[in-house]
Amino acid sequence: MLSMRTTYVAVYETLADWEIGHLTVELRTGRFTEVPWQVVTVGETLEPVVTMGGMRVVPDVTVADVTPEVGDLLVLAGSGQWDMGGGEAFAKLAGQFLDAGVPVAAICGATAGLARAGLLDERKHTSAAKEYLQATGYQGSERYVEARAVVDRDLITAGPDSPVQFARAVMERLELADERKREAYEGVFHRADPAAYATLVG
Repeated sequence: MLSMRTTYVAVYETLADWEIGHLTVELRTGRFTEVPWQVVTVGETLEPVVTMGGMRVVPDVTVADVTPEVGDLLVLAGSGQWDMGGGEAFAKLAGQFLDAGVPVAAICGATAGLARAGLLDERKHTSAAKEYLQATGYQGSERYVEARAVVDRDLITAGPDSPVQFARAVMERLELADERKREAYEGVFHRADPAAYATLVG
């Protein structure tokens, strides 16, 4: 029997809950992909954090406990910390995952943290806006793509208004479900297309 694959979800104060909700639900349940994953939360410490939506989350493990060898995906959501120049520990962990060829998925403010760490300089990417990332002083603006979500090798990025496209892009990179089902997924959860539901559950 194959062991369950693991996604590490970084958690920190003012985590933007809604940005990664679609993704974590589909990974954990496998309800449409038929491949459930283990979801493990990662904090800088084991102290509880409070998300932007007011949910109290107790991390399962700390950053020090995590290595690319024991994970299959690292997920980074937005939060106030990224805009205040924080998140270095998680950006460093993201660099380790990318160096090892293990996917990293970053949305909204997390992309600014990766930009400051130089992780977007050589990869196509997106975010809230090009100017938002340029404010970090990074060197990758020529590789910025105006799109809801972008996949470049092991990096998946998205802006804050694209949680559904973010989930779809990660599923594509992980080869979960086929393209027809991923298109139906976006149709149901983004475009509210009732006709797509039959494809999604069929």
